[in-house]
Amino acid sequence: MYFSSGFFTCIGKDGKIYDQLKYVWLQGRQVWMYCRLYRTMERFNKPEILEAAKSGGAFLRRFARIPNSGSPWKCAFCLTRDGKALKVQRTIFSECFYVMAMDELARVTGDKDMQVEAAQMMDQLVHWVRVDPSGLGKPQLSGDTPVCSMAVPMMLLCLVQQLTEARSGEEVDKYREVGGWCVKQILQHLQRGGTAILESVSSEGKELPGCEGRLQNPGHALEAGWFLLQYGLENGDQELQRTAVDKFMEIPFLTGWDKEHGGLLYFLDVDGYCPTQLEWSMKLWWPHCEALIAYLMAYSHTKEPALLERFSQVYDYTFSHFSDAENGEWFGYLTQQGKVTLDFKGGPFKGFFHVPRCLYMCEKILDSILNKQET
Repeated sequence: MYFSSGFFTCIGKDGKIYDQLKYVWLQGRQVWMYCRLYRTMERFNKPEILEAAKSGGAFLRRFARIPNSGSPWKCAFCLTRDGKALKVQRTIFSECFYVMAMDELARVTGDKDMQVEAAQMMDQLVHWVRVDPSGLGKPQLSGDTPVCSMAVPMMLLCLVQQLTEARSGEEVDKYREVGGWCVKQILQHLQRGGTAILESVSSEGKELPGCEGRLQNPGHALEAGWFLLQYGLENGDQELQRTAVDKFMEIPFLTGWDKEHGGLLYFLDVDGYCPTQLEWSMKLWWPHCEALIAYLMAYSHTKEPALLERFSQVYDYTFSHFSDAENGEWFGYLTQQGKVTLDFKGGPFKGFFHVPRCLYMCEKILDSILNKQET
């Protein structure tokens, strides 16, 4: 829901708003999702959807960036209802979804200023990640070891694909090198002779000591898998396509699927220790969304029956456990046994993004499969 402009995302199981804070990364995701649906699916090409997206975009442009942060591009993480900055994170993710929102909104409105703003923010993100991260505000501590989180090159690769979609010339050439760098960085997380995908590695691409180095996130690996597959298909890289399927999709399923209760575990320790994350054994909505996209996309291009079986297995668990037949939408957080433990439909981390993106992409892929069968 939106008020004046911007969206409420803290929504209870029955649709009632339980908190009026506005989270910038969720605002960006919702603007992007509305625009993508409006632009690419006829049944969502409705003026009220476009107006909601424009309202959210106006809220972001007016309030998301923090003028006194030391950088004109740093965004808040959380805002009050009327747009006052409340919290900031020393990461790039609010800014990443700002880019996605502005670029997709520019596509549906024709506003060139928004497209330029998205490109400028992207330039700043690349600078923070590859040249100088000091603008993010994170202090350099004497015992701190540089760490490469897979989420960072994944997110930048997602932005490269967003900014270059259906474009050509200098706009595409500008990001070709960045995309290649992102792929190389992601592939460094394939460790232990190609048998494990680790969430964090050293700046040299080596395994880190301790709990941090042993951490696995099956959902992230699966999401990286379909990002890599998509990139490999766009660039004709068959080796990357095979790696995306055989490593980034197969390994997370073999290690992360709960054989007793079903569903994907949230975190794992590659050596079998108990992860230190308290929610490690829970089943969250978004890894299952990413798995559905990954296996259906992989099947559509390889026609390997095992991948369709993976999709069906994840589908059966997902729609029998997360979907709320009574009030609509999905629950986001289940116990290991598959019982709803947090019954809200939206919060600081769950907004209008993973579920609709999953359903949207799966519908598009299924349409493509069916159309090919008819021709």
